[in-house]
Amino acid sequence: MIIGVPKEIREDEYRIAITPSGIETLRKDGHEVVVEEDAGIGSGITNEEIRKAGAKILPSPEQVFSQAEMIVKVKEPLREECELLKEEQILFTYLHLASNKTLTSSLMKAKVIAIAYETVKTDDGKLPLLIPMSEVAGRLAIQEGAKYLESSQGGEGVLLGGVPGVAPAKVVILGGGVVGANAAKMAAGLGARVVIFDKNLDRLRYLDDVMEANVITMKSNEYNIREALKNADLVVGAVLVPGGKAPKLVTRKMLKTMKPGSVIVDVAIDQGGCVETSRPTCPSEPTYEVDGVIHYCVANMPGCVPRTSTYALTNATLPYILELANYGYPQALRKNKALAKGLNIVNGKVTCQGVARAHGLPYSLVEEVLA
Repeated sequence: MIIGVPKEIREDEYRIAITPSGIETLRKDGHEVVVEEDAGIGSGITNEEIRKAGAKILPSPEQVFSQAEMIVKVKEPLREECELLKEEQILFTYLHLASNKTLTSSLMKAKVIAIAYETVKTDDGKLPLLIPMSEVAGRLAIQEGAKYLESSQGGEGVLLGGVPGVAPAKVVILGGGVVGANAAKMAAGLGARVVIFDKNLDRLRYLDDVMEANVITMKSNEYNIREALKNADLVVGAVLVPGGKAPKLVTRKMLKTMKPGSVIVDVAIDQGGCVETSRPTCPSEPTYEVDGVIHYCVANMPGCVPRTSTYALTNATLPYILELANYGYPQALRKNKALAKGLNIVNGKVTCQGVARAHGLPYSLVEEVLA
């Protein structure tokens, strides 16, 4: 199979969907890899490294899309990329279609096989292709939140961990999944007082066992969240509904009770955000203020640390890329149930229930479209 890796064109996106070691692995299995020129520069991977690994460097995205049977990307395609897609071409990338009806329609019209990293799901409920980026985003949320608590950034001038004789900041984390757990770990390590919310009591019991003593767990409900926000210095939105929109856990009314100069980092913004006042921002203009509260809503947080993110992502995606290349998508999806759950669109049909529900579209079972 010919695997194409175009350069990411979304603003402030510097990751690449393959590393030299990934290219070498695919080549050893007999596949051809074509990579757009300078696609890896933002992640510190040179054209020469890509060429030495066995890939062919092509000068334009048009050539990559026209030659490839499978396109492997990091971020969802923009309009100009959608125009380059071919019928029956496999598109394997993050898609987040539940919050983007325009892209959903474009992929349906193109009749591609759209497989989303974020909805690949194993039998134990884990999201293996979302986990590495969630780990990055959770840790980065605390790093960015601590920065914007500084008075020079408009924050209330609080040091996250405090000092002897001065209380540390209070960090409220909404969601106890991978993002939330990594955020809690980072915040606790810096000495903050951390409260982590989740609606799953078994998950809270686990977090209570593994976290430091300065992390407490709370059942997620409107009352508890409302009360916690009143004294919060930093709030991390870490809620995920696989394939669907994030619920709005923080309302505008709740926001008015928060301290001036406090900070919200809404990691859930890729799925629409879990704060009513959240809207996507970019790394060049990452924050804005509502009712005195700083909002950091960068829609692509792992892209801020592209080298770490590129290698972490390829570690997770490469086995699935190999399966699709080795067996073709119908057989690969039949063999691998986790990968089958990643199928969002095929030949104009929506096969992800969350996406169909979000946009009021007909839903087709994966088993039916593969029959």
